[in-house]
Amino acid sequence: MKDPVKIVLHSGKDQSLRRYHPWIFSGAIKKINGEPVEGEIVKVYSNQDEFLGTGHYQDGSIAIRILSFKEEEIGEDFYITGIKEAIRSREKLGLQDDEKTNVCRLVNAEGDGLPGLIIDYYNGVAVMQFHSIGMHRHRDLLVKGLQEALGSRLTAVYDKSASTLPSRYTSGYRNEYLFGSPGQTIVKEYGNQFHVNWEKGQKTGFFIDQRENRKLLGENSAGRKVLNLFGYTGGFSVYAMQGGAELVHTVDSSAHAIDLADQNMELNFGDEGRHKGIAADAFKFLADPPEAYDLMILDPPAFAKHHKVLNNALQGYKRLNIKAIETIRPGGIIFTFSCSQAVSKENFRKSVFAAAANTGRRVRVLHQLAQPADHPISIYHLEGEYLKGLVLLVD
Repeated sequence: MKDPVKIVLHSGKDQSLRRYHPWIFSGAIKKINGEPVEGEIVKVYSNQDEFLGTGHYQDGSIAIRILSFKEEEIGEDFYITGIKEAIRSREKLGLQDDEKTNVCRLVNAEGDGLPGLIIDYYNGVAVMQFHSIGMHRHRDLLVKGLQEALGSRLTAVYDKSASTLPSRYTSGYRNEYLFGSPGQTIVKEYGNQFHVNWEKGQKTGFFIDQRENRKLLGENSAGRKVLNLFGYTGGFSVYAMQGGAELVHTVDSSAHAIDLADQNMELNFGDEGRHKGIAADAFKFLADPPEAYDLMILDPPAFAKHHKVLNNALQGYKRLNIKAIETIRPGGIIFTFSCSQAVSKENFRKSVFAAAANTGRRVRVLHQLAQPADHPISIYHLEGEYLKGLVLLVD
């Protein structure tokens, strides 16, 4: 085995690593001693030749993702131990194959010390998404770690990385099963049941990060007329129904998503007349709503994938929240979210507060929401805090 390539940083560009931030941007690199291939393990040093960390190299803006700040070998034991420790933490949270919940995130990239790796668990099936070439090159070891940690509970492992890895690396790449084969596609979350299609659905198939926020919504739904905008497959809608809503309307621009939302309603409630799925643009729907709603969910897709479009995204959140606050009945509640990593918690709040001020209505914050405990955030990598939410009471 050859010695790891040595990466030397410019003077002053080592400060973030000394604060244990796991990313090194390409502009921070002064010189590369060797010719690393993408995904290769490299060692990083300051301009004063001090060891700083070991990580995966990749040609891009984020040039190195740090795996360890200690001088240690990154091999089979590192990956398998990392998987086991992440799963053990979920077991301590009571999220792994609980009687009422059998869907959770097993590995949350930097939050679990495994940057570039996401693994979600669906009732025996682990769905992996690789965001770095280095992690993908070790996927067989990661599968081995899952098998050792989960044993007979693991029925299949599916690699869904065709859309998350760089296109230059995935030419002709196909998502595939690395272990087992597809089986049961129904999961439970706090006793509610959902069809999940990890092969064709968005992200890994289901928005697991909204679990606790869905539960809170259900607790506030009794007797209310509920509008779930950008409803996707109806996660919030199912909880609203379970919580005793008078009616629930699920709106999404995708007719396919609405079909899945209707299926999830039928799965939980049979032929229940309180729900209606509507394929429509959310902004156009809010311009002329068919009902006077008193509970709304605004959970749009990421308006900003990167900082270059941040201002447009903030204006989008403002416009959406203005319309919702203007429209909702007095005493109504709005659950409003941003899942854009490029949008900070502070900027999102400012957009929502500006929207409220624009309407002139009295608006109070009841809750400030975030991602759940199985989506941990490294205190040294606050970019991992991508999900922001507010619960508003509008008089």
